[in-house]
Amino acid sequence: MSITELSAAELYRRCDPDTLSFRTTLELEPAADIIGQQRATDALRFGVGIRREGYNLFVLGPNGIGKHTLVERYLKQQAAADPQPVDWCYLYNFSAPHQPMALSLPAGTAIRLRQDMERLVGDLRTAITLAFETEEYHARIHGVEERYKQRREQAFHALADEAATKDIALLKTAEGFAFTPLQDSKVVEPDEFEALPEQRRDEISAQIKALQEQLQSVIHQIPQWQREMREGIRTINDDVGLFAVKHLIDELRHRYRDQDKLQVYFNALQDDVIDHLNEFLIPDEGAPSLQGDAAAEAAFRRYRVNVLVSHHEQNGAPVCYEDSPLHQNLVGSVEYLSQLGALVTDFLLIKAGALHKANGGYLVLDAHKVLTMPYAWEALKRALRSRTLTIESLGKIYGLMATQSLEPEPIPLDIKVVLLGDRMLYYLLLSYDPEFRELFKVAADFEDHLEFSSANALLYARMMAAMIRGEGLLPFSAGAVARIIEHSMRLAGDRDRLTAHRLSMADLLREADFWARERKASQAEAPDVQQAIDMQVQRQDRMRRNLHQAIQRDQILIRTDGMQPGTVNGLFVVDLDEFSFALPARVTATARLGEGEIVDIEREVELGGALHSKGVLILASFIGSRYAYARPLSLTGNIVFEQSYGIVEGDSASLAECCALLSAICGIPVRQSLAITGSMNQHGEVQPIGGVNEKIEGYFDVCITRGLTGQQGVIIPRSNMLNLMLRSDVVAAVAAGRFHIYAISSVDEALEMLTGISAGSIDESGNYPEGSVNRAVADRLQYLADLRHEYTAPPRGHGDDEVA
Repeated sequence: MSITELSAAELYRRCDPDTLSFRTTLELEPAADIIGQQRATDALRFGVGIRREGYNLFVLGPNGIGKHTLVERYLKQQAAADPQPVDWCYLYNFSAPHQPMALSLPAGTAIRLRQDMERLVGDLRTAITLAFETEEYHARIHGVEERYKQRREQAFHALADEAATKDIALLKTAEGFAFTPLQDSKVVEPDEFEALPEQRRDEISAQIKALQEQLQSVIHQIPQWQREMREGIRTINDDVGLFAVKHLIDELRHRYRDQDKLQVYFNALQDDVIDHLNEFLIPDEGAPSLQGDAAAEAAFRRYRVNVLVSHHEQNGAPVCYEDSPLHQNLVGSVEYLSQLGALVTDFLLIKAGALHKANGGYLVLDAHKVLTMPYAWEALKRALRSRTLTIESLGKIYGLMATQSLEPEPIPLDIKVVLLGDRMLYYLLLSYDPEFRELFKVAADFEDHLEFSSANALLYARMMAAMIRGEGLLPFSAGAVARIIEHSMRLAGDRDRLTAHRLSMADLLREADFWARERKASQAEAPDVQQAIDMQVQRQDRMRRNLHQAIQRDQILIRTDGMQPGTVNGLFVVDLDEFSFALPARVTATARLGEGEIVDIEREVELGGALHSKGVLILASFIGSRYAYARPLSLTGNIVFEQSYGIVEGDSASLAECCALLSAICGIPVRQSLAITGSMNQHGEVQPIGGVNEKIEGYFDVCITRGLTGQQGVIIPRSNMLNLMLRSDVVAAVAAGRFHIYAISSVDEALEMLTGISAGSIDESGNYPEGSVNRAVADRLQYLADLRHEYTAPPRGHGDDEVA
């Protein structure tokens, strides 16, 4: 057998402070980059550098590993050398107000245009008001009005003169114009008119009727004359307004002469100002105004500029991170105002989204947040696929609302999107979203760890120095750094590797700094680091303490001495995300005559996970192939985790279950002072498991509270030796011979350790040696097979004896 009892030196890899070549982190040059992520950095460099459609990036790895830090740092370095993108703004569309115009301008120009337009409105109000107050303007208006007045008066005078030749007068009354006969230049009264001869009366009436027709003709011409007067006044107003407006707008035309689209806008602007000159007139002081300040402000809103994105204070391309990727935060929105109980909007209420702000640069998003925000993922894909930004309400996109809203002109999109997420999310999207592969073609996969070496240890120390200086922490001594490196191996679960989880290291540095400051120290030492580690455990070990108390009070039955058949101390891990611990659990088995069935009680009551059930099936296959390859397995075995009230998952107890069942079959008792962990295959080979450090320490804690006898220990797979980074008290107990750790590689070695009896190897004749565990198991199974044959064989009759 190749059972190995491990020495104290094999249980922990020490980092010697003397090999670090510095006394404190003050002597170290901080690491400029995140170490150990060369593959991810190369992928990031490729994804950012290739300017082709669909080459967006998905950066995958666990949270806290430094994905965001590395991505942001690299993107900012790259963006600094990239060209500065254009500004974007929206302008009022005079020909189609519900379709605001999108305008791109050189960086920093949009703010200047907004200021110029605000200044223009003020200048226009002043210039137009002054232009319409000049004597020349009033004289021209007076001339038009006088011409109308003269034309009107001439028509009426001519008609009056013609009537006078016929002794008829044209009179203007409150009810209008009227004709009346004259006699001796005096108006004929009605009774006098009636006294006239009938012939004379008829003659006068005919003349009046003819004059009335002429009067109607003149009156019908008056509206035309008024229209001509108003047209004349309008022409004068337009001429005066154009004179006041044109030179001001020409200044802007010249200033933005390189912007063709803006030139078209200025032409439409000039026409609109001329059409609304009255709105620009400043009322006299003290004169009542029909329009209040709010109304005046509303009248001039269409001349303002909605600066959607401006890069006037930025060098290079933008790098944006959207922490709340709601649909409207990604692609923008059109907001509404409530006025008199109604919702209204205009082009000034168009708001930019993260894609607008990062256009021409880089946008970093958390993949999980994007996927959990309603409609955000589809909006992002739609924008990347079309390479345009269209601001639309969700109600309109999905046909939920029929109300009219703005339709802003789409904006071209040129952007690199970087998604941050874990590996599970990446592979789920790759499998279930066919568009994902087309839009995110570059995966940057972060390492969970880096190999331990003297060079990497120094790099790790430089990384810590960067964190220390970045957060203003006390300097750390070489001993403190060495202790952190040792703890990093423990977190990596491998004595040849260091964890790449930056967040855990940063937290440990901060907490060690706190304890160093508590003792008024000028630098953090190894005891400060150890205290920080101990306090992290203490803050989270309430459940572990409660379970230990239950074991000590025999409410959870665990034996740490003596011998007992069919009972083995297994080990299981409780994972509380940020804190994991292990406890022993009794694995018991029973065996009786049966038909080859091995019952996993956990599975029968639906408390066993798939991996645990697989482990039980593997051990059943092993027992059948080893002991019953030439005869029926006449056994019914039952295996259970005693006092287990939750889901049992994983195959790390399959070795313990196998040993318990074999002990139950042969009746050989098992040492209760030992606990065992490991999985196995169908050939009886022991395979590595996870959480080996926690499992050893969990059993050690139970043993030490009951008193170490020098007989207690843990059996682990040989392949887990590289994972050992045990606590100092466990290492000390092993060094003193008070606790033992054994490494094995087969089921036979486990049986020998647990029973103290040789497992025995099969000889050429297919038998095991007398007195071995395997022989005892084989004999017992043969006995059960014989019993089964006796019970199932048909009885022999009298006739059978005669024939025999």
